[in-house]
Amino acid sequence: MARINCIREMFFEKGMNYASIARVTGHDVKTVKKYVHQEDFNQPLPKPVKKRGSKLDKYKGDIDDWLEEDKKFHKKQRHTALKVFDRLEEKFPEFDCSYRLVATYVAEKKKTLYSQESQFYMPLVHIPGEAQVDFGKAAFYEGNELCEGHYLNLSFPHSNGGYLQLFKGENMQCLAEGLKNIFAHIGGVPTRLWFDNLSPAVKNILRNHRRDLTDSFLHFKKHYGFVAAFCNPASGHEKGNVENKVGYHRRNLLVPVPRVDDLKEFNRQLLEKCDQNMKRPHYLKERLISELFAEDQRALRPLPPTVFDESELVTVRTNSYAKFTLSKGRHTYSTAPRYACSEVYVRLNAHEVIVLDENYREIIRHPRLYGEKNLESMDWLPYLTQLSRRPAALKYTGIYPMLPEPIQDFLSSCDYPCKKETLKVLAKLSEASGFNKATEALLTALEHGVSDADSIKAVFSRINSEVLNLDPLILPATVPDMPTVKPNVENYDRLFLERGGSYGN
Repeated sequence: MARINCIREMFFEKGMNYASIARVTGHDVKTVKKYVHQEDFNQPLPKPVKKRGSKLDKYKGDIDDWLEEDKKFHKKQRHTALKVFDRLEEKFPEFDCSYRLVATYVAEKKKTLYSQESQFYMPLVHIPGEAQVDFGKAAFYEGNELCEGHYLNLSFPHSNGGYLQLFKGENMQCLAEGLKNIFAHIGGVPTRLWFDNLSPAVKNILRNHRRDLTDSFLHFKKHYGFVAAFCNPASGHEKGNVENKVGYHRRNLLVPVPRVDDLKEFNRQLLEKCDQNMKRPHYLKERLISELFAEDQRALRPLPPTVFDESELVTVRTNSYAKFTLSKGRHTYSTAPRYACSEVYVRLNAHEVIVLDENYREIIRHPRLYGEKNLESMDWLPYLTQLSRRPAALKYTGIYPMLPEPIQDFLSSCDYPCKKETLKVLAKLSEASGFNKATEALLTALEHGVSDADSIKAVFSRINSEVLNLDPLILPATVPDMPTVKPNVENYDRLFLERGGSYGN
């Protein structure tokens, strides 16, 4: 291009003729004329590079088939370049390509098959009233216990509004309670909800994008009347709004790690925080999220007239210790001695396991256990009455190590009737105010050197009675100081002695 510019400058600016320019530049006259009269100086497209043939070309079809088939399996069970090379040598006796050539092609092909950058996603239109659902994980403290939390996220792509609810698991009861709480808070039900293939909702993925849904999810879906849509496997982009919302909620509402006393109350507060969080501009639209969310709310379906019961009723068999297990045997719960080796009903919700008798009357309730570890929820109070009838078994029960050491020593040293009476009182007091207060009363009684039933009850009443702490009475300055009165009881003593003497005669 520099030579062409030089030739044109000589002709148009210096007035040189074709022959002179040809002598100076060394170009042919025809070449000089061509560049002088050229009018199109657009940069030409580069000529396509013709790829040279490779010895591997006739084997690439087989390689592509093997690598494509690998996408169905775990990454550790896929073809390596060496395995491809070995298979080619085994299948084709005439195969004479180098391992390096095979390895280079396999690496390029895998990059094409598994690279996210090569995928194209069709932009989706977000209609008001439609929402997306997903779970995220975030730890929280319940009291002093660190729990592995799972929080349900509901986002509205049209407005970018969103809500979350925190739980200890991702079962159907957590999913239903979380959505039910959010629906009630916003005053309606989304017309369509997008899910990934959550196990509480989807049993199996069928052909032609169909899903085999769980009975519990179908009941929930029918009750609220929304349309359920499910993403293709490994296609998180299809509900990208809630995928982003999961991270946003964790960073902004669950950091620092929250400390929770009452999980239900904490979830109610989260809904209010989400309302406040919408008072900010949309990341693209020049409006507040709260204004756009009002359009979502106007498109919602009305709430059903009856409240949905998300709990699940199951039947379990207890063992000889009147215990049963859930979660594939990982979690153990107690009932009461009279229900040993029998069937009982159990009502499960997101937070509790409620044991019912044959008439659906509550026997006992436990906090619901979560996680992969073997855990046990044991309430010994129903066993205390039974134990008071058989006190000799005390040392072999879980109640004994729960008692303070002085009480253990006392029960070990007292005779059979005393032990029986003490356990009977302990059972009654535990039923009235809890096991801890009952043991506190017994321990205090022992410290005062008494151990009979009436004394233990008296100490219990004293400890648990409300004592009024009155402020001291301060007299005004106008009240005069009164002299101290010293009683003289000699006359009373004399009179008493005289009367006593007369009675004695």
